[in-house]
Amino acid sequence: MSKAGAARKLAAAALYGGGGVSALGAGLYGVMVAEAKLARKIIGEVSEEPPPDASGWYGRNRPGPAIRIALLGDSSAAGYGVGRVEQTPGALIASGVARHADRRVYLKEVCVVGARSSDLAAQVDRALTIEPEVAVVLIGGNDVTHTVLPSHSVRYLSEGVRRLVAAGAKVVVGTCPDLGTVQPIAPPLRQVARTWSRRLAAAQTIATIEEGGRSVSLGDVLGPEFAAAPAILFGPDKFHPSAEGYRALANVLLPSVLAALDEVPAEEVTLESYRGEGVLPISRAAIKAVNEPGTELDGTEVAGRRAGVRGLWVELRHRRRRAQTAAEAPAPSEAPDPDANAEAEPVG
Repeated sequence: MSKAGAARKLAAAALYGGGGVSALGAGLYGVMVAEAKLARKIIGEVSEEPPPDASGWYGRNRPGPAIRIALLGDSSAAGYGVGRVEQTPGALIASGVARHADRRVYLKEVCVVGARSSDLAAQVDRALTIEPEVAVVLIGGNDVTHTVLPSHSVRYLSEGVRRLVAAGAKVVVGTCPDLGTVQPIAPPLRQVARTWSRRLAAAQTIATIEEGGRSVSLGDVLGPEFAAAPAILFGPDKFHPSAEGYRALANVLLPSVLAALDEVPAEEVTLESYRGEGVLPISRAAIKAVNEPGTELDGTEVAGRRAGVRGLWVELRHRRRRAQTAAEAPAPSEAPDPDANAEAEPVG
């Protein structure tokens, strides 16, 4: 079976009620189950000290109304391992949106260290209390290390994206990172983890687009950057990113979050073929995205149709990175404009 075919099959199993291991391979699943426990033992127990909570107000003295952002997912979204809130992905993304959109931002962080895709339903419940304009979702790594069937993982993600979109949020999903770069995972598990996580990422992409969201490939920026400089971009446990790693992660996601808010520079409105951008069937685009970290996919139409004979049409883009933003610590309450009344803080 081709890689595109496997991705389609995993996504279809999730969306239409399947759930066997055939698309993944029974042998691959068996090896993963046998060795995943060893990898978790090497990585060690999760610290009882939670990462700093990035929830709050950003963009002091910028105009309103505030952009409401919800951040959902696992430890990669929460910023596990860093000691300062300014080092977390939430603070980095919210600060970047405030700067580049020139708006105040209210961020609600509902991500949980150790979360799997099955935990998204409860997180969506909490996120919807602020009626977010944008929801950023980072999930999947724990599903791989706990050998959750990819079709099950994708089904939970699909349901979460569907609910967020139905509530009016623009959804940006950072797909499962390539766990083949994680040092504590030794061969042959490293190769198995790479195959598993990449197939999951491709299936997550397809499910996200099906439900009206957009996806961003995290690959192994969990790309060449992590592979080339693991001592800098991974934290002390060699599994979670360091502060610099989280900054790299946020820099990949920020352009797509801004695009979801229609905060796109004029030169990026049209597709740029010389940069490898274009319109492709979803399964082909999903595989290309897995192999090119930072690739954004979003649904589109060709001749007035959302789908062709090979499935949905998608725009494949390589968004330009935005200028580095010095992250700020969130304010517990909104800073009002000097000449205007303060807005009410979102509920929740």
